[in-house]
Amino acid sequence: QPHVVESGGGLVQPGGSLRLSCVASGRTFGRNAMGWFRQAPGEERVFVGLIHWSGRDYADAVKGRFTISRDIAKKTVYLQMNSLKPEDTAVYFCAAWSGLAVARTDRVDYWGKGTLVTVSS
Repeated sequence: QPHVVESGGGLVQPGGSLRLSCVASGRTFGRNAMGWFRQAPGEERVFVGLIHWSGRDYADAVKGRFTISRDIAKKTVYLQMNSLKPEDTAVYFCAAWSGLAVARTDRVDYWGKGTLVTVSS
């Protein structure tokens, strides 16, 4: 059964940086799109960014601060988060698609269990 597992969450001060990792296993993800969503307390899960064969897409809230990269050989996707703000506090979920990547929660094929990022002084 294919699955993805996140790691790297934690507590960071405003203005700080954190890098999340997501490892895929159970199938050959190859160059399939992978990405990240987040869910703040009491709110819906929202798109953060994704990486696909032709590039990267980001939510407006994180453009210029967050960067997605991948190591295909390791089946790993990274989310580098810089200039973190308290409003970035959320559980971050790794997402993977079998086919066309659509930045909607109901179009994701595989989810991780999430990793908590807390931005606070």
